[in-house]
Amino acid sequence: MQRPKPIQGIKKLVTKHRPTIDEVVRETTSGGIIFRRDEKGGLQILLIKDAKNRWTIPKGHVEPGEEPKQTAEREIREETGLQDMKVYSWLGKVNFRYRRSHTLVLMTMHIYLVEGLNDTNKLHPEEWLTDIKWLPAADAVDKIAYDDIGKLILLGMKKIREGKL
Repeated sequence: MQRPKPIQGIKKLVTKHRPTIDEVVRETTSGGIIFRRDEKGGLQILLIKDAKNRWTIPKGHVEPGEEPKQTAEREIREETGLQDMKVYSWLGKVNFRYRRSHTLVLMTMHIYLVEGLNDTNKLHPEEWLTDIKWLPAADAVDKIAYDDIGKLILLGMKKIREGKL
């Protein structure tokens, strides 16, 4: 018996399935949109470049017993080395989700408006960061990797302009 010839141009479709989600967890982070005035009075925003080469703001997990505002301050100090700051208003929160192996993580990130004080050029970023920079505010909005954070930068700029800190 003769085998049928394969049909030309048809390939076997192989689909790769992700592992099933076994659990859903909620996590809370907090961070800050840090600003300063340059020598000409222009507004600058401090951005960090994360391990995946994306421009973002300093942020991290809220520890047990810690308020999100305290977390923002702690994370800014840890990630950037900036020690002197004033935390102003809460700008909003960003909700997103991502997979961590068999877990779906539902993340809520609280974001505060923070002014860098005194020697704002004295930065000591954590080793895992690939870059850290003070950027003109408009450039920071263009470079930020996350649209929701970009919108909150714009809101922060508006509050600063209107003196509604």
